[in-house]
Amino acid sequence: MKLMFRNFPIYRIEWVTSIFLIGTALGALTLVPWFLWTHVGETDLGWGFVAALFVFYYYATGFSITLGYHRLFSHLSFKAKWPVKLFTLLFGAASFENSALDWSADHRIHHKHVDEDEDPYDISKGFFYAHIGWLLFRLKPKPPVTNVKDLEADGLVMWQHRYVQWIGLVVGFVVPTLLGWAYGHFVTGTPGETALACFLIPGLLRTVVVQQGTFCINSLCHMFGRQPYSTRHSARDSWWVALLTFGEGYHNYHHEFQHDYRNGVKAWQFDPTKWIIWSLAKLGLASDLRTVPDTRILAAEVKERSKSLADDTRELVARLDARTRELRARTIASLEGIAADLSQRAEALRELAATKAEVGRETLDEVRALFQEAARHLESLRRDGAPSAA
Repeated sequence: MKLMFRNFPIYRIEWVTSIFLIGTALGALTLVPWFLWTHVGETDLGWGFVAALFVFYYYATGFSITLGYHRLFSHLSFKAKWPVKLFTLLFGAASFENSALDWSADHRIHHKHVDEDEDPYDISKGFFYAHIGWLLFRLKPKPPVTNVKDLEADGLVMWQHRYVQWIGLVVGFVVPTLLGWAYGHFVTGTPGETALACFLIPGLLRTVVVQQGTFCINSLCHMFGRQPYSTRHSARDSWWVALLTFGEGYHNYHHEFQHDYRNGVKAWQFDPTKWIIWSLAKLGLASDLRTVPDTRILAAEVKERSKSLADDTRELVARLDARTRELRARTIASLEGIAADLSQRAEALRELAATKAEVGRETLDEVRALFQEAARHLESLRRDGAPSAA
């Protein structure tokens, strides 16, 4: 008999995961402020050392997820030498987001079934479910893992998978605590207090902050932002989430071109994970960086712009009265013509991409000019359709 409580299926709760996630979050919200309130300013615990250790662990575990778990292991977007793999597996475990094998299996299913019932963190089930609920509740029996055969052949990945909890505990909590004790013993004379500070801040607080950043990709980046490459799925580009997640916020691009080692494909987009992978390649620690040809990217952008332009035009025209529509007939016709032109250009670019040909500068200039002309016409129609001031 399955235990229920007021129609809530208690048997579906993932108890270990739920206790850990809720416990660490509550600890970060209570114990860390309490410790800071009672110790800051009263005695020198080596706050500079504690802060430096927090920063190191924050970036080491964060990049181990974005560079390692995500782009290296889940999407095979580049190859890495064993020191890089070992580093990301050690500090990835210290993020307490499961093993690289399990993380990658879930993520590959997400890409295959995005926005469908099989999607592990399906946003159509709501923000809470996509953000963290999918980890707390087992909504149905988990199917056998069959989509990571390549990773199962990797000895380092399987070693981490077998001992991930112990690795995470040692690297994520024991090591910073011992480092704090050593610093307190040899430098400040406060080994106990400094060890506790390092357990709470580089250990506990950092774990919660990095996890919540990762969870934002599954939730916020499927709710807020732009969709310049595809509207076939809910993924969105969000520059402000990219700032929080080491460049992972350009999620619409990533879902459309998932094997590209870049998420922020534009030169000006904030994607430090991309920059580190590129640097590792220059140092000989990474190779075979996979990229999408500019022609394919431009084809996707142009196709979506033609669709959104046609939709925006219809929406704006519907707001205009008959007299204004008559007066603005040439502008409306121009917008419809630009949308049709962009659609044709998108098809031509896709055919060009199939031959791996490069886009010429003249073509780029023509497309940009069409974008700018469309933007001017749309703004003109928006002004005509705006309600008059009282």
